[in-house]
Amino acid sequence: MIRKDAIVVGGGPCGLSAAIELQNNGFDVLVFEKGCIVNSIYHYPTHQTFFSSSLKLSIGDIPFITAIDKPKRNDALVYYRKVAELKEIEINSFEKVMDVKKKNDSFHIMTDKGEYFAENVVIATGYYDNPNKLGVEGENLPNVFHYFKEAHPFFRKKVVVIGGKNSSIDAAIELERAGAQVTVIYRGPDYSTSVKPWILPGFDSLVQNGIINMYFNSSVEKIMETSVFIDKDGEKFELENDYVFAMIGYHPNHDFLRKMGISIDEASGRPTFNEETMESNIEGLYIAGVIAAGNNANEIFIENGRLHGGLIANAINAKQLEN
Repeated sequence: MIRKDAIVVGGGPCGLSAAIELQNNGFDVLVFEKGCIVNSIYHYPTHQTFFSSSLKLSIGDIPFITAIDKPKRNDALVYYRKVAELKEIEINSFEKVMDVKKKNDSFHIMTDKGEYFAENVVIATGYYDNPNKLGVEGENLPNVFHYFKEAHPFFRKKVVVIGGKNSSIDAAIELERAGAQVTVIYRGPDYSTSVKPWILPGFDSLVQNGIINMYFNSSVEKIMETSVFIDKDGEKFELENDYVFAMIGYHPNHDFLRKMGISIDEASGRPTFNEETMESNIEGLYIAGVIAAGNNANEIFIENGRLHGGLIANAINAKQLEN
């Protein structure tokens, strides 16, 4: 039987940051990650550039040093691997947590490989594994994707990108550079205010010059193997097409949280927790990282989610002093 002071579920930057803060306070910590370390970042587009500066992505007391202000995906992979190594964080990668149950004053953690016990549990699972769905016919066809990795395979293909925020704009630019014929469908009346300011002028230039087709106030009603059906301001038409990237955001795994007994606000998707301690409605069970924002993925990022670990460590320390 393996027993720890604390178990962190999720080996992303916020989970690693929580583990570091707990270790710094003398706790014996184990991190579970169902994939590789910082699995979500690993699955980002190959040439992804972060919105935040490297300074704001750093965790623990180890600076994230890059030659340019805004690091790329591979810079982050190298950095977080090195942090895990230097901080000697115990990580069980490729081990998925199936359930967390509280028994008396401790937690029973069941994974696909074994059973563990801990006095405290931190849930830092993120949301990248759960894409939002369009809810339209044809969404599950093999030519429809909710993630974008690289543009090269789509050379000389007709590609529809659904969405108007950073992930869709980045994908559209990469696809056009790789020789795809790109159409972007966005329900909003204009560009989203969240689009990175350093990429919008270049993208708009492609639109204004007719290189990328942009449809505002539009939605996809049906997807076929060789076309998509679009509604723009009530006008419906069919567009010949080979592939679809539905880049419309992601959400937390609410079922997993509810299974543990964590209350979820139905409207916002936000789990119940104390903002000063990050403790959920289950004593000893804490929330860290972007899942604290519920369905609003633009509220919490690595740069502020990394701070949750300090709040959690302080809260656990305070409880021990009381006892």
